[in-house]
Formats: sequence, structure tokens, C-alpha cells
Amino acid sequence: MFTARISGELWQHAIYPSPEEGWQIYSSAQDADGKCICTVVAPAQNMCNRDPRSRQLRQLMEKVQNITQSMELLDLRTNRDLQYVRNTESLMKAVDVKLKTASDNPRSLNPRSLQELKDKVTQLLPLLPVLEQYKTDARQISRVREEVRNLSLVLMAIQEEMGAYDYEELRHRVLLLETRLHSCMQKLGCGKLTGVSNPITIRASGSRFGSWMTDTMIPSSDNRVWSMDGYFKGRRVLEYRTLNDFMKGQNFVQHLLPHPWAGTGHVVYNGSLYYNKYQSNIIIKYHFRSRSVLVQRSLSGAGYNNTFPYSWGGSSDIDLMADENGLWAVYTTIPNAGNIVISRLEPQSLEVLQTWDTGFPKRSAGESFMICSTLYVTNSHLAGAKIYFAYYTNSSSYEYTDIPFHNQYSHISMMDYNPRERVLYTWNNGHQVLYNVTLFQVIKTAGD
Repeated sequence: MFTARISGELWQHAIYPSPEEGWQIYSSAQDADGKCICTVVAPAQNMCNRDPRSRQLRQLMEKVQNITQSMELLDLRTNRDLQYVRNTESLMKAVDVKLKTASDNPRSLNPRSLQELKDKVTQLLPLLPVLEQYKTDARQISRVREEVRNLSLVLMAIQEEMGAYDYEELRHRVLLLETRLHSCMQKLGCGKLTGVSNPITIRASGSRFGSWMTDTMIPSSDNRVWSMDGYFKGRRVLEYRTLNDFMKGQNFVQHLLPHPWAGTGHVVYNGSLYYNKYQSNIIIKYHFRSRSVLVQRSLSGAGYNNTFPYSWGGSSDIDLMADENGLWAVYTTIPNAGNIVISRLEPQSLEVLQTWDTGFPKRSAGESFMICSTLYVTNSHLAGAKIYFAYYTNSSSYEYTDIPFHNQYSHISMMDYNPRERVLYTWNNGHQVLYNVTLFQVIKTAGD
């Protein structure tokens, strides 16, 4: 058995294949604590071992994928950090003005103004780790530049060796290898949540309550962002082309849902929005590209209309979510005495595949989210909240946890995990905030 610590910010670079084991080890940079972040994938047996050209193509595809993922993550973090710097710019200017005033006229610095100056400087302290991240990213860009240079040399060598190959045949082989690679990635084990850190405010706009999300399907190249203001009777969904457009509030289209929603527990999975129909326990699957309802089904016995909401209310009786293992509904029923129920759903028909009773009272929960078939529950939606409870569907067992997270704006009305990006999406008192997560992973080899 091999154990590895997995971060929400996974940078994959070097590849060290082991022919004896058939393993591929993806190593990465160090995290903020100086700890190594890595993961191990055991490919399918006899995968592409017979054709040396195919092995070269596989390694080439993996390197391209690694560089692409690194660049996407760098772009995401840079956009987040830049937004944070912009948000603190006015505060920095105010501190600069006060410092100049105090320098020109020291007598003007009375105890009250000194305390105000100290408070403003304290508010700027969170900027330090952001700037530190910029330095880390600069080093990362240097490494990626070297990878691109090496990749160019590999491309030239393969072009000389495989010059006789037809382009369409080569493209077909690459696509086949990519499909097999994704199949291998599915063999990677899941992880246990050990930390939530580095909240980044993406945007500060919208009503006090709402939800925002990206597609949670793995794999997916869909970069769209969706936003839904309010927690009941709403029908308008804004679709942004990219996260950057969402941050700027530009380049969006509007979807007008045929039925209003209830709560904020919506999720986008494989290009469709799954949401709870207002004043009912009906779940609706709305397809964005066709702008139509594909299916709707009643979640039998589920409470609705503030019968069993989270502690903040808001018609949050039914919470839909997705993780590495599919689509889920979190709710409760009268026979379950108000305790949280987890149901795994079939995405096409919305049929309930399996159900678990966690025994945790839903009205005592602030919010909840699924990671690797485990439900994590917070003990409040207000400041000082912690991830307090975890229910493991794989073993039908639970434990009480003590995982803190920084509730910066003191009122979370939506919290969902995105398995593609390994981050938590939250709606916090009108602010859209992302949290990185840290997972501890146990990967079993074939001999275990």
C-alpha cells in the first residue's frame, strides 16, 4: 500500500514509468508547507506495451496534459490573486495617504488615528501570502517553460521517426491513448479531507443568498460558469463563458428556467443543471444547450418548503451535489426524524440507486458537501464554523471531525465541492469564494 498527500492544487510534471509494476508516478512541486504533493496511477494491464511508437505517443500525451493542467491552474490562481490585489488596492492607497499625513505632520497622529492605521495595516496582512504565491508561480512558470522546450525536442524526434504516418491515423491513435489514459485515471483511489484553506474571493456581487458553479463532470473541458441569485422562486440563470468573464461580469447569456427553483443546492453535471423545483420535492434536469427539461422526478418522502432546511433556512431542504463518484442528493424525511439522508442518483433518470441515513440532524448543519463518496457537514453557517461531521457511504460509518475553515463574510448559504478542480465553491453573504482542499489518499496496489 502506498500513501500520498494530495493537494487541491496538483501540478503534474515529471513521469517515471516502472515497466515491472506498470505504474506511472506523477510528481509535483511542493505545497506552501514544504510538503511533497504527488499521486500514483496504476494503468490497465498490457496498455500500449507492444508498440514502442504508441508508448512514445502516450508519454507525449501525458506531458501535454501535464503542461496544460499546470497552465490552467496558474491562470486560475493568477486571476484569483489579481482580483484580491485589486480589492485591496483602495485600502493600500488609504494607508499610504495616512502614512504621508503622519510623516508630514507627526502631531496629527493621535492615539485614535494610530489605532485606525494599525487596523488598516492588519487588514492588509492577508496580502502577504498572495504575494508569496506570485513568487511561487513565477518559479513554476520557469519550470513549465523548460518543459515546453523539452517537449519541442521530443516532437521533432517523433516527427522524424514517424514521418510516414498519416495525420488522421496519428490523431486517431492519440485520441485512443487519451481515452485509455482517462480509464487509468479512474483507477486512482479517493482521499479523505484533512484541510480547507486559502479562501479566494472571486467576486463580490449578487444578492445575500445564491449559488454559482462550474461543470462537475470528470473528464470535461467545459469552462463555463453559472450563477443563480436568491434561494426561492428564481428562474434566471446567468451563463458566463469563462471564470474571467464571471469575475468581470461580462460575456454572459441568460437561461430562463421553465420552473422556479428552491434553495441553493443546485449542481451542473455533464452540461445539465439539476435543481429542486419550488414548493415541491421534485428534482429537475435542465439541459443548457437545448434549453429544455430532460427529466423530472419526485424525491420520494423528501421534505421541502423549509420543512428540513440547513440552519440558515432558505428552503435548503434538498441539496444536490456531485463528486468523483457521481450525482447525490442530501435531504431528510419525516420517517428519518429530520436526520440527514444521502441518496445516490442515476444522472439520466434521476432514479435513487442507494440511500444512507447518517443520523445527523439536518437543522444542526450549516452546509454540507460530498468528496469521494463521503459527506462532510459543517456545524454552522456563521463565523467560527468547522467541518464537524463526516459520513462514509462506502462503509456506512461516521466520525466527528474538527476541520476549521475561514468564514470571511460570516454567512455561507451554499457550499459545494468540484471534483475537477478540487476546490469548494461557496456563496458567502453576497461574495463568491473558492477554498482549496487537502486530501490524504491511500492507494492500494494489485497485491493488497
